[in-house]
Amino acid sequence: MVTLAVDYFRDLETPRLARLAPNLVAAAFPLMKLMPARYILDRAASNGELKPGSHIVETTSGTFGMAVALLAAARGYRLTLVTASTLIDAKYKARLERIGATVIALDDPRGDGNQPGRLERLQEILAKEPDGFWTRQYDSPGNWLAYARLAELFIRAMGKVDCLVGCIGTGGSLCGTASFLRTVFPHLTVFAVDTHCSILFGQPVGKRMLRGLGNSVLPKNVRHELVDEIHWVGAYPAYLSAHRLLREHGIFMGPTSGAAALVARWVAETLPDAQVAVIMPDEGHRHAETVYNDDWLATLPGWPCKEPSEPRTLTTIAPAAETQWTRFLWMRRSLDDVLKTQAATVVPSAIGAAENL
Repeated sequence: MVTLAVDYFRDLETPRLARLAPNLVAAAFPLMKLMPARYILDRAASNGELKPGSHIVETTSGTFGMAVALLAAARGYRLTLVTASTLIDAKYKARLERIGATVIALDDPRGDGNQPGRLERLQEILAKEPDGFWTRQYDSPGNWLAYARLAELFIRAMGKVDCLVGCIGTGGSLCGTASFLRTVFPHLTVFAVDTHCSILFGQPVGKRMLRGLGNSVLPKNVRHELVDEIHWVGAYPAYLSAHRLLREHGIFMGPTSGAAALVARWVAETLPDAQVAVIMPDEGHRHAETVYNDDWLATLPGWPCKEPSEPRTLTTIAPAAETQWTRFLWMRRSLDDVLKTQAATVVPSAIGAAENL
């Protein structure tokens, strides 16, 4: 295992603050998940839960795994990451293993990420490891508490934040940043960005083409009562938006960031008097051979397509095609309340509420 004497990764968790429009500021991260990974490990080490040489385990297919792998190597911990074969490519797996992580990729016959199977395997590992430590990114309060720093960066850069846009998967970045910003700006309007066939906001679980957001299980860190609107963005609009970020702003980001930017531009254009902040969590390097590869894109059914200029507003929650971008007016309600009443209830839009700023 590679062991680094010093943790040199602070710059990777510090975002570039880029102005995408006169009233729109983006936090573009090299590796955002270093924020919660560092916070969780630091707190566990300080309270004795994580001991020197301990074995860290987590189920992840995304950048949280890379963040923990870097910190584990720097601090001398063993690390096992459990993922699904459909969620990780050979090159990314090799990068994690080069750093020192053990990566277990389970079969995924349904194509939905096999999260239940991954959690079962993780529990099997913990049962055999007396010094095992599970970072629990889905449920640990440390995940969302880590984003106090991001909220502070937005306030310093913008002075006032009226609207916050961000993707949601574990719930940490959006719900954490929103929680801290609302203590300063109670009027803050929160726009969550999910993808089709993610269960987080009531859609039926299914195969998701767009990764890095959404989920097939419901993390405790997803706090629905913070959210004013939910936007479901398909893979194709997210890809096109990522291309636009590179073309118009020279920002090379992944499709998750593309999805967030798509919604944020619409919010900023719809509310020209509001100050809008958007969280963009992933760089584009991991997607160079797919999202930024014309040969790969040409294999997609229906590609190329036109980037939608606005979402289609739903009154009934339902999945849509990967070319679609839809929106539902959540209005800070619990998931149970929405699922009970969403087909019959008409509520004012968050856009309408924000126009009263």
